[in-house]
Amino acid sequence: MRILLSNDDGYFAPGLACLAQHLAAIAEVTVVAPERDRSGASNSLTLNRPLNLRKASSGFYYVDGTPTDCVHLAVTGMLDTQPDMVVSGINAGANMGDDTIYSGTVAAATEGFLLGIPAIAVSMVRHDPAHYDTAGRVAAELVRRFMAETAPKPWLLNVNVPDVPYEQLQGMQVTRLGKRHKAEPVIKSSNPHGQPVYWVGAAGKAQDAGEGTDFHATSQDRVSITPLQIDLTQYSQLDAVRSWLSAGGGRQ
Repeated sequence: MRILLSNDDGYFAPGLACLAQHLAAIAEVTVVAPERDRSGASNSLTLNRPLNLRKASSGFYYVDGTPTDCVHLAVTGMLDTQPDMVVSGINAGANMGDDTIYSGTVAAATEGFLLGIPAIAVSMVRHDPAHYDTAGRVAAELVRRFMAETAPKPWLLNVNVPDVPYEQLQGMQVTRLGKRHKAEPVIKSSNPHGQPVYWVGAAGKAQDAGEGTDFHATSQDRVSITPLQIDLTQYSQLDAVRSWLSAGGGRQ
């Protein structure tokens, strides 16, 4: 079993080291991660310059690019053999609901999925987690299940883990994405030259957090596992948009 690990917090992040430690006990692990924190990078690719690949004293490889760059470079150019799975994380902070659109952690896993490889994104619910080991054990358990019974086709799983000791977890739950309220407004400030600068505001609180959502599961100390898809088509609106174009005389 060959696993490619990546993240968006950087190759030096404690969550990545914890994940590598747990998965190295059951699989052959290669780590390719960003050289610095690239949280919020989403699925961006670096197309305007070449990428540099280096190896740290830890044995981890790092790239001066985005999480998506790391996985794309590793799978399509660096590795001699395609990995059996891509695992991204462990992220310091939740990636639930709308977060998945912005998340570099989810993006790294998504790139593996787009390249035809089963992928898992793993995040801690708290931004200052004390129990990375819990998420490491959860990730290893999911990989073992995959090894025991391979899924019929590649899938993409978004996993969020409560920040509690492993023994206090209340199980795992397959969930759907919830939804947040809109983000807080940007925060205006000034740089040392007196010029205006703006900090992006905090994410909004959960709006759709009822039973069955990722927000609800983790609030009950259960691991949330949400299968994701890439197709953004709003199928329920196809006929409505066709009618709208037809009524306006648009070409179809």
